[in-house]
Amino acid sequence: MSGLLGVRPLLLWGCACLWLPSLARGALVVSGNHEAPQETTGTARSLQVLGRKTIHRQSPHVTKRSTNEAKVEVYSVKVDCRVTSRFAHTVMTSQALNKANSSQEIFFEVDLPKTAFITNFSMEIDGHVYVGQVKEKEKAKKVYEKAVSSGQTAGLVKASGRKMEKFSVSVNIAAKKSVTFILTYEELLQRKLGQYEISTRVKPKSLVHEFEIVTNIYEPQGIAFVDAHATFLSNDLLPLVEKTVTDKKAHISFSPTMEQQRKCPGCDGTFIDGDFIIKYDINRAKSLGDIQIVNGYFVHFFAPPDLQRVPKNVVFVIDKSGSMSGRKIVQTREALMAILKDINEEDHFALIQFDDKIESWRDSLSKATKENVAEAMIYVSQIRDLGGTNINDAVLRGVEMLIKERQENRLPLRSIDMIILLTDGMPNYGVSNPRMIQENVHSAIGGNMSLFCLGFGNDVDYSFLDVMSRQNKGLARRIFEGSDATLQLKGFYDEVSSPLLSEVDLRYPDNAVDFLTTNHFSQLFNGSEIVVAGRLTDNNLDNFPVEVVGQGFEDNFMVQGQASAVNWDVLYPDEEYIFGDYIERLWAYLTIQQLLEKSKIGSPEEKVNATAKALDMSLQYNFVTPLTSMVVTKPETEEGTERPLIADKLTEEQRQQAERGIHVAHQSPGPTLNKHSYQSPPTYFVDGDPHFMIELPDRNDALCFNINAKPGIIFTLVKDPESGILVNGQIIGDKKIPPNGKINTYFWRFGIVHQTLGVRLEVSTHDISVFQDGKWVKLLWSDTASLKGPNVDLFVTKGRSLMVTLKDSVKFVILLHKVWEKHPYHPDYLGFYTLDSHLLSHSVHGLLGQFYHGIEYEVTDLRPGEVPEKPDATMYVKGQELNVTRGWQRDFRRDVKNGENVPCWFIHSNGTGLIDGDARDYIVSGLFKTV
Repeated sequence: MSGLLGVRPLLLWGCACLWLPSLARGALVVSGNHEAPQETTGTARSLQVLGRKTIHRQSPHVTKRSTNEAKVEVYSVKVDCRVTSRFAHTVMTSQALNKANSSQEIFFEVDLPKTAFITNFSMEIDGHVYVGQVKEKEKAKKVYEKAVSSGQTAGLVKASGRKMEKFSVSVNIAAKKSVTFILTYEELLQRKLGQYEISTRVKPKSLVHEFEIVTNIYEPQGIAFVDAHATFLSNDLLPLVEKTVTDKKAHISFSPTMEQQRKCPGCDGTFIDGDFIIKYDINRAKSLGDIQIVNGYFVHFFAPPDLQRVPKNVVFVIDKSGSMSGRKIVQTREALMAILKDINEEDHFALIQFDDKIESWRDSLSKATKENVAEAMIYVSQIRDLGGTNINDAVLRGVEMLIKERQENRLPLRSIDMIILLTDGMPNYGVSNPRMIQENVHSAIGGNMSLFCLGFGNDVDYSFLDVMSRQNKGLARRIFEGSDATLQLKGFYDEVSSPLLSEVDLRYPDNAVDFLTTNHFSQLFNGSEIVVAGRLTDNNLDNFPVEVVGQGFEDNFMVQGQASAVNWDVLYPDEEYIFGDYIERLWAYLTIQQLLEKSKIGSPEEKVNATAKALDMSLQYNFVTPLTSMVVTKPETEEGTERPLIADKLTEEQRQQAERGIHVAHQSPGPTLNKHSYQSPPTYFVDGDPHFMIELPDRNDALCFNINAKPGIIFTLVKDPESGILVNGQIIGDKKIPPNGKINTYFWRFGIVHQTLGVRLEVSTHDISVFQDGKWVKLLWSDTASLKGPNVDLFVTKGRSLMVTLKDSVKFVILLHKVWEKHPYHPDYLGFYTLDSHLLSHSVHGLLGQFYHGIEYEVTDLRPGEVPEKPDATMYVKGQELNVTRGWQRDFRRDVKNGENVPCWFIHSNGTGLIDGDARDYIVSGLFKTV
């Protein structure tokens, strides 16, 4: 019964356990709103320090919150950011004091850019400093597993947002002691739409004795402008932001006193709650760009001013399948309307909409005249959602259209061809194998145009889109569901709507440089910047010619020049050297990022080599990348144990799965891509009235059915004779007959048994009881608490969820749906979710269990259903022909109150034809009975 009470730490590997991030405890507050304004460019970070009320165990079976309020004083919060030639080095430091008379758990949270690499994390406690070490991910995993096997726990260190990912760590601090947290990370700022941006999100939650944000920007080219403001400052408080800008340096600081932080005179609330934003750009007088040489390494920034834009020919390929229903399709129409309004008259464009069928606005591209744009907007306004998702044929139609136009000389000779695909789903009609679609598209494009993929929402197979874009001189971008999705779509288009050059090469003497980063670029867009770095073979700078060539609007672009070293003592005579190896670290950062991209595309051998090189450099330069982890050994606790923390960086696919609430399965970077490369771990659940959902990631699909029965009946959900695992559930009905005359039923009680381990657990809407060590122990939904036993771990999130982890076996998550106590009809009820189902034997059965190892079926003959948004189809499964309906069920893992729609094929009549036998065959006589 030992272990932490309150937040139970979790581990994040390349896999790890960022399941159910929305079920994390209340103290792990995710900064920002999922419906936040349009995501900013540049670097963004957030800093919070908060304490937690101490929870004491009063008896072997009861936990409750202490009546003594948490007494954690946040003494200081400091952010020190130094930007040298776009390379940002940020140190976040916070000191907190436990003023209580007992030990408390103190939390440190930071939001940092997804493009950043953590380089150091340390904690100073009672004069002792605990520093993180970067290790290869598998070695770090062994450290963690060794700790777990000895009864220790690990810490939650990463979660994910739109452009930021969360670093979060907790530590138990003795009475009257303090802790200092220090986090360092580095990144190369990206220029977008003509500026760099640094956005610091600050949420200290309370008044801070010493609060300070300091940013120093050093740009040898000269600073064109600097703008600094904070979203939480009124006009009266704007003078608190101090800014000093000279030719090549900018200093911005924000350091309010405790009195200035107060929301109102005499109150303890703080107005500091939002984003501190800095935007800047540099002078661009030279067409060759800016070349800097320091300590044997060079970096070349290229973004020439005053170039004429190159006309583009763009085909918009728009998903209008059934899963785009509702707000998604509305926002897509709104974004396309805004894009068409701004399209340049010299451009050509086409519109292709698709579900399981492909429909073109016109058979060829049209010049963006006012008349054509007006007609296109009428067409866009009539796009409606329906049907399946035939990505393969839709993209190929766009490719064929551009090729035909080129062959018939109907497009400007010096113009750029691109396809922009917008989809929210996974291919499930026509050619549906992601790798085959990638091969088809890559072969058809043949390097002659760019493909940009926009993945809408959390259900899209982002890895598939990302690889397909990179294979075709483009990039993928996730569009997050929210009120600002229209702005996200329009913002992306603005980034790529004004090409200045194509096929750009930056050339350097072969005998003068080695270890060069990518120096060929398909396009240079207005407002962006090309960056190339490398190592000098010697320090002889008398002969270092540089040449840049590309294709412009009317003529070929070519510029030549001679590079020279930067004399920092002259540029910044009053400053200590910023950090002397910054160009080397910039080169390493850029090289690792590009190697990680190459590890996704190319031949198996190229992928292996790229992965190996990226790993070596990550370890050499102490970067936490998707291939490495940072291990921090936490100080001894009152129990006398040490607890390692693992800081990980998630891949985009793992971030997406985390946001969907899916357990992220560990996949070591490998040389091959097989049919499983795009699969996410399946989840099986029952929730609501009661809706059964079977996710089938290998089919990029899901099946669902309802069970209608009399209140009080007990069903077997999972039964595995080999392991001895049994899960039964009992349903409850509405309090009385609703006005519509239909009595809804819900699961309100579950019995979980693991006969081999001797575990017996009863979970109801009232409480949780577990039989352990010969006696029953009761936990309450009204508390956040954890219980660790030799064979089962329980973690209760107050009023929300229970995580059940059976030793070396499956995990279950049970959600509590609290209904208004005076609701005239509906009672409280439970949802049941299965994780790691693959750990059960192939003899597992039950209403859910029979699907744990997959099911074979085919769906054909898509046709209109009774409801326009829900088409019918014919399903062939288990030798039977069923009429099924495309619909949605609610997944409540991220949002217990509202849930999220998950598209699925609905099987009617209590799942008849899909489940083995009849639903009545699964009725048992007791909560722990098998018959």
